[in-house]
Amino acid sequence: MRREDAMIVGPAKKLGKRRLFMFGALAVSAALTLAACGSSSPSSSSGSATAKPSGSATSGSITWWASPITTTSPDPRAVLISAFEKAYPKIHVHLQSAPTDTDTNRASLITTISGGSASPDVFMGDVIWPAQFGAHQLAVPLSKYLPSSYWSKFATGLVNGATYKGQVYGAPFFEDQGFLYYRKDLLAKEHMTVPKTWQQLETDAVALKNKGLVKYGYVWQGASYEGLTCNFMEYLGSAGGSVLNPGMTKATLDSAAGQKALTFMRSLITSGASPKAVTTFQEPQAMSTFAEGQAAFLRNWDYGYSYANTASSPSKVVGKVGVAPLPGFAGQPYPGTSNIGGWNLYINPHSKNQAADLTFIKWMTSPAAQTILATKFSEIPTVQSVRSSAAVIKVNPVLATVPHTRLIPRPAQTPQYAKVSQAIFQNVNSVLAGSTSPSSALSTAASSINSAVSGSGL
Repeated sequence: MRREDAMIVGPAKKLGKRRLFMFGALAVSAALTLAACGSSSPSSSSGSATAKPSGSATSGSITWWASPITTTSPDPRAVLISAFEKAYPKIHVHLQSAPTDTDTNRASLITTISGGSASPDVFMGDVIWPAQFGAHQLAVPLSKYLPSSYWSKFATGLVNGATYKGQVYGAPFFEDQGFLYYRKDLLAKEHMTVPKTWQQLETDAVALKNKGLVKYGYVWQGASYEGLTCNFMEYLGSAGGSVLNPGMTKATLDSAAGQKALTFMRSLITSGASPKAVTTFQEPQAMSTFAEGQAAFLRNWDYGYSYANTASSPSKVVGKVGVAPLPGFAGQPYPGTSNIGGWNLYINPHSKNQAADLTFIKWMTSPAAQTILATKFSEIPTVQSVRSSAAVIKVNPVLATVPHTRLIPRPAQTPQYAKVSQAIFQNVNSVLAGSTSPSSALSTAASSINSAVSGSGL
């Protein structure tokens, strides 16, 4: 999401976290990039990686299907391809630019791959695709070819999010996550510290608003769309809850943790910490409200910092914005919980040279390529050693915050994720609007989710 244009159903399908977010007037070329979140490694059976791929690992040609990563020049895709071909001069990569709308992108790939086409060989896809593509043989189980030592280099949570039924289908390429943005000047004026708990955030947001320092205390994404699923996951994760059981066969969100998360989200509105209009806010509305100086706190993806602090943008708070991990609930051991967004690299099962495809993927997820993405294009790297590099962290304060977050995936390990997400955001939005009680909404959502995960199909 910054870019997680991750929605697959309904009219509000364009989140814009990356994926691309359609910012309209908010579009800042440096920020409008694709992002619709040691790591857990694949199961021991897949960790052996004994399968032998077809083709040559050092020669041949590859067609790479990838959406634009940024709107800046030079094109990050071209820069990466050039560096790869210098490292592997006998492998030629042809870039096939994919649609920026994730739904269109996904539909095109499904039609192409299910029809048996061997091209594209490698494709860049949303982090919520592994279950859908894996369940319908639209992507290669990479963990059959790449050992556990390869997967262990990624940041915690990324591999788990790319796993379906014990096999890893996507190699984490670049990542996105939610952060707390705050007005440094206002906190300093009122001698406030950066909130580390949700309760403190609510209290401080109300205080700053009531003193007339800002119109709104805290803004976020509360509209009935995929972005609300992301926000809910962060509160639910902070409370120690989950949406589905480990087998992805039964809803678990109708729980004490779910009640805590949803009750608190509603209280943000009833207490006055967040405006009633937050129930209609997507990323652009929340971002513009904060950048215009109307809010003290903002939850948004990693582009939020550069947008708010870019003089060429419409921002009125340049130099006044700080960034921190999202808070946690007081007394709960889950501070800094953030939803995973971003993009993975997948291989077409019909590709004729999967050995070269694997070489390409391994290089694109190497420290060299990840450093290029992080330092030249401000993408959050997926490799832990790059994320913690002092040289990389120096580039952007957001990157300095990344190591302090706890990543959790959306419940996308089911092929029915679209229906699961819809059940979440529709019912959560109903609670935020005051139309439904948290207990009733959780019960309804759980029932819809149980019906969805018992189904099949794309």
